[in-house]
Amino acid sequence: MRSRSDDRGVLRVLAVGGTHVVMLGIDIAPAARHGLLGFAVHRSDHAENEAYWLPGMRSFEAVYPDPPTSVLLSTRDHPVQDFLWSDFSAKPGRHYSYRVAALYGKPRNLQIAFEAVVEVITEHEHEGLHSVYFNRGVIGSQAYIRKWPLVPTALPPDQAEAAWRWLSRGLEEALLGFIGQALDSRWSLRLAAYEFSHEPVARALAQARARGADVRIVYDARVSKQRDGTPDPDEARRVAAVEALLDTHGLRVGAGMAVPRRSNPGYIAHNKFIVLLAQGLPVAVWTGSTNFTRSGLFGQANVGHVLRDPVVAQTYLRYWDGLAADPDASALRTEVETWTPTPALPPPVGSTALFSPRKGLAQLQWYADLLDRAQGLSGLTAAFGVNKRFLDDYAQDKTFLRYLFLEKWGANPAAAAAAQASLGVDPDVQVAVGATFDANAPPGWRRELLNTISGHVRYVHTKFLLVDPLSDDPVVVIGSANFSDASTLQNDENMLVIRGDTRVADIYLGEFMRLWRHHRFRSIVRRPDPAGGPERPNYLAPDDRWVKPFFDPEHVKFKRRRSF
Repeated sequence: MRSRSDDRGVLRVLAVGGTHVVMLGIDIAPAARHGLLGFAVHRSDHAENEAYWLPGMRSFEAVYPDPPTSVLLSTRDHPVQDFLWSDFSAKPGRHYSYRVAALYGKPRNLQIAFEAVVEVITEHEHEGLHSVYFNRGVIGSQAYIRKWPLVPTALPPDQAEAAWRWLSRGLEEALLGFIGQALDSRWSLRLAAYEFSHEPVARALAQARARGADVRIVYDARVSKQRDGTPDPDEARRVAAVEALLDTHGLRVGAGMAVPRRSNPGYIAHNKFIVLLAQGLPVAVWTGSTNFTRSGLFGQANVGHVLRDPVVAQTYLRYWDGLAADPDASALRTEVETWTPTPALPPPVGSTALFSPRKGLAQLQWYADLLDRAQGLSGLTAAFGVNKRFLDDYAQDKTFLRYLFLEKWGANPAAAAAAQASLGVDPDVQVAVGATFDANAPPGWRRELLNTISGHVRYVHTKFLLVDPLSDDPVVVIGSANFSDASTLQNDENMLVIRGDTRVADIYLGEFMRLWRHHRFRSIVRRPDPAGGPERPNYLAPDDRWVKPFFDPEHVKFKRRRSF
């Protein structure tokens, strides 16, 4: 939901409410910026009858020098010195009133001069055509370390359960709930899995089958060969573990309920989707970036997306049937491009499915061209590096902000150096790279925990693209593919292109910026300099000097204020 305060006031606020995130884009008349010390943010929760000034983590040195580690401070006394602020503690389907107050005077005597109030109703997770579920994806955070001293696998059982639930933030529950809709013999489930090791998912599928539902699974059983011609031992162990899990829960491979995908062993069957059928007709599909693993559900940042569109679900079912025949990639490419041809630009309004493998890289180029069409704002997640086609776009000088969230700069030092060089051309390309505060955490911040639940990918595993998400005609692209050559030419992949749905765009943008801002700060924060002595806390400015960049048309902060 998007809502605005009274535009006639000196102080104006645009609120963008997703499910768990509310972003407040703030603006103030130029004449009122003089002497401005920041903004206090007050929230009223009408469901819980709570009203209070929301907290931040920075203080005025004169008021609170050397604050305790990870302390939270009221924004009424230690305000926000930014024109974009987000409430990450919002709950779905809630009515909130946000009162933003502009503060002047002295740090020890802050006075409210202007106020703006904006009403927000956050989105329900389960509503309409689309339901969207993001986990937290931030074991390495101050919020987690305030609650638990260790990762969940090292906690006592009662604490671990609470930690798992906090990290899931409804993602696991939604996945199990989707499977749980198969109540009896009138229902069917068709699952396509890459990594599949989470026992509760296997148990939920077995329970659906016990109720009479028709449950069938295509799983990645591809095992590539090493240079000496022997099977890759890690891949062989993974496949054996999947088959043991299926066998344990009666989802027998030999009985046809679980079908191995073995053709083209050098490629991967990278899908993670489920089609739900009622009386033989597809009615909904679960898709997104989340593998059916503990790592996917609780560790790295992921999303589960439900689309209740029978037409699109039918396309997914046709794709699943094709995969179940275990075709060679060359044959599947022809069928995939027949079922889901590359759309025109702009894509059609509504939801469009796109599958891989494909015959060439036209689809990947289409994504890059779609990104290039952005006029006011864009965002891209990239777990395994930024493809050259996208780097070409980011090398162009544009007048608006383009956000990138990366797991790491590159797969190796050379690739990392090339990406940094290319992405450093335009300062309006704002990059965040996954990071955690270690022993060198800055003053006022606790050392955080590394996400040891996940191995290969610790921070960002989502695969989505946002084009003008704050416009009335946004485009969101989500699914399993990593916007790479391999995901286009070789792998089994599925993507959804959603155009014109501002509710979906608001949810994805809020979660993108939550993760981006979290990791951006960690990836650029200045480490202590041994030659310069200990680092000082990042105090608030005691005067209005912090405001100037937000009104400089050449500065990134100006463009952020304008965008939001």
